[in-house]
Amino acid sequence: MVANIPSDIVAPLLAFDVESAGQFTSETKMILLGHGLAAGSLAEGGISLCSSVNEARALAGRGSMLESMAIRLFQNAPSQELYLGRVADAGTAEIRTVTIGVVPANGGQGVLQVAGEDVSIEIAAGTSANAVATALAAAVNAYFNAATKKSLPFTATAATNVVTLTARHKGVYASKLDAFVPVIDGGNAFNGILTFATTTPGAGVPDVATILAAMGDDPFEIVVSAFGDDSNRTKLDDFHNNTAGRWSYAQQLYGHAFYPKAGTTAELTASALAKDTWHLTMIPILSNSGMATPDYEFVAAVVGRIAALLGSGADGRVSVNQTGLKVEGVLAPRDRTYWPGYATRDAFLKNGVSAWKVNTSGDVLIDKVITQQQTTNNVPDTVFRDIQAVYQITYALKFHRTALANEHSNKAIVDDNPANNANLRTPKDIKATLVNSTVQLQMRGVVEASQDLLDQIAVTRDNDNRNRVNIVLPIDRANPLDIFAGLARVYA
Repeated sequence: MVANIPSDIVAPLLAFDVESAGQFTSETKMILLGHGLAAGSLAEGGISLCSSVNEARALAGRGSMLESMAIRLFQNAPSQELYLGRVADAGTAEIRTVTIGVVPANGGQGVLQVAGEDVSIEIAAGTSANAVATALAAAVNAYFNAATKKSLPFTATAATNVVTLTARHKGVYASKLDAFVPVIDGGNAFNGILTFATTTPGAGVPDVATILAAMGDDPFEIVVSAFGDDSNRTKLDDFHNNTAGRWSYAQQLYGHAFYPKAGTTAELTASALAKDTWHLTMIPILSNSGMATPDYEFVAAVVGRIAALLGSGADGRVSVNQTGLKVEGVLAPRDRTYWPGYATRDAFLKNGVSAWKVNTSGDVLIDKVITQQQTTNNVPDTVFRDIQAVYQITYALKFHRTALANEHSNKAIVDDNPANNANLRTPKDIKATLVNSTVQLQMRGVVEASQDLLDQIAVTRDNDNRNRVNIVLPIDRANPLDIFAGLARVYA
């Protein structure tokens, strides 16, 4: 068949029409949803491609939430295709004070850890408390980690022995930002002389609705939101739902949303159970654990660490176990009693909460990332519990759709085609395509394809609309190897 050369021409011609034979390519785009600053070029409600940390700074502003999220993301996924979505902040910016007490007569090194970054000043012998406050405020404002390109989430001023820290963004999120006097070799001159207070608590919760609308019909397979409140996670869930959202027949854009949540074990599990869905993943942080890394950075780092696997359908890595992957750029809780033990992680995973752990070196490791699915039609269902399932199905559906489009677009449907007319297709032809693409997915390590499963693939013409075929396409996904349960039999 030659699509564009008419069949009724008479004049002599030697020509070739050119068309693609089809080549499947999978994409896994990620978008970070967070706050930016007026100093950045990205407007509130805007979305932009971001290819580097320097570009994140230019787009979102130095020290912004989005810049920090991008830094942690690129530390764990340096080649990830990334977009930034600037969510407008709302409410009141948090204001804290750090009062300088009696400065050690001999001075020394003073280190204040802010959001996991060590701000250090040298204190000369005899330096006054007011001079220390002035120096500390200047150090906060000037802070820049040359290795990671990280700045601080506060700006600072000084007056009469007091440093005033103001969050860069409005909102209650800042109440979880950590400030701590660490123990350092040789002693910390700030030990015991700093008094912390919150004079104006951060207030206000943003709304991700504008950014979700701005995403339009562009595909974003990985959505990482800094905001885990009930209202915003409901909007993220609705945005991806199966009825009219991104997983519906009307859109077929797919995608999945990740968000951070802080609380006790009971609070986290109760929150996850209250939102039974496979379109959301909660990344937990235990309250009062001394977690120095901000939650919005933590979720970006964790998701970044598995992003390359989630997009790797061609080699089967989308299916593999993720346990033990080290998350770069984040700090474990200072209080080791809050390092999640096996019982805690098991409880999390049974109740819709993802799990991470800490090794003896203090590194944060992936344990198991899951969705919040608990039931279907009010009965227990774990088909979509593994995060691998979401991205295996995403890859498989895109693969099948590409195969169908390549082989059967711009054709007519008939029950039989005895002359093998290239413009005609039968249900048997379409089934053969789906059988072949299923086998190819099996070879790639995305699904399993037993003969029984292949026999279950069905393509039939609709009785009421003869222009339509109805397809039954069973998908048996490959499973991550999570558990080794063996018997060690010992002989004398």
